Amino acid sequence: MSYLWYIPNQIEPGHRGDDTSEREGWGTLDHSTDLARTAEDHGWEGALLGTGWGRPDTFTLGAALAARTTTFKPLIAVRPGYWQPAHFASSAATLDHLSGGRVLVNIVSGLDNLAAYGDYTTDPANRYERTREFVQLVRRLWTEEHVTYKGEHFAVDGSTVLPHPDGYPDRHPTLYFGGASEPAERVSAAEADVQLFWGEPLEGLAGRIERLNKLAARVERRHKPLEFGLRITTLVRDTTEEAWRDAEAKVAVMARKPGAGRPGDAAVGNRGTAVGQRRLLELAERGEVLDSCLYTTPGTVGGGGAGTTWLVGSADDVAQALQRYRELGISHFILSDTPYKREIIRVGDELLPKLRAQEGTR
Repeated sequence: MSYLWYIPNQIEPGHRGDDTSEREGWGTLDHSTDLARTAEDHGWEGALLGTGWGRPDTFTLGAALAARTTTFKPLIAVRPGYWQPAHFASSAATLDHLSGGRVLVNIVSGLDNLAAYGDYTTDPANRYERTREFVQLVRRLWTEEHVTYKGEHFAVDGSTVLPHPDGYPDRHPTLYFGGASEPAERVSAAEADVQLFWGEPLEGLAGRIERLNKLAARVERRHKPLEFGLRITTLVRDTTEEAWRDAEAKVAVMARKPGAGRPGDAAVGNRGTAVGQRRLLELAERGEVLDSCLYTTPGTVGGGGAGTTWLVGSADDVAQALQRYRELGISHFILSDTPYKREIIRVGDELLPKLRAQEGTR
């Protein structure tokens, strides 16, 4: 099992209700380092770093945080249209070597401000085929020498990455990948190490896991079995009643902000066209609370991605909800809530011990 937090990697303060101001260091390396070190001190293995054009470069931040921490693993989100695969494979292998094997990678294929960095591959079929080639080639460059590869989108001739990733050739940075469309699932089933889900109800994820396992067999997956992860907001308080009171208050504040409204519009931007995004946002039409404590209402006021559904309750409530996801086969958890630093400590101290105790009783 792995447990990661989330570091927003934003210049502008106020991300998802965080109360850290620019005067207090929001958007600086010192602030991000403080979050990473706090995560180390409170039981987290590392954190997902936010990515997107208009934010600080994610790989640069990941390298800086690895240099300033001891055990912290940066889950670095990267886009195939932003990187050439050999360039990325070399950069990530170098950082993994220097950090003693602490690099994790999240491959992102969703739309961004592509034209701003010269990427014009917008057709979903081409985008996911390019992603498949990118992941396939990066994996080969991390595990082989003198690689020659000729695809529709990328090619290399006699390429060897030096230094090798830490633990070469038996290990390389774990490759996380998300996406709910059929082309995305084919990429994941064939090439990813971890399929990352957003917070859907248990029944829906059970169906997706079953479908992905069958698809992995059909595409003759050549790697170790595909693993599964969950990226979700967890609002934890001392009591169930206090958690729901705070959750409803936070949603009320979100609803008053400019741009709040039906999800999939300006508040979500390009991501509103993604299949996975639509799946999450449609959950609110099924009910405000699904399963035991999956809160869908944040999506109705413009929350996107992990901001769309929250697990709400006491530490026991949320631990039991996450245990049900684990029973489906999910073994990687990326959690968060705001204010980020306060919740790193609260969730790390109150929820993580319960999750690890559940592992020991299985």
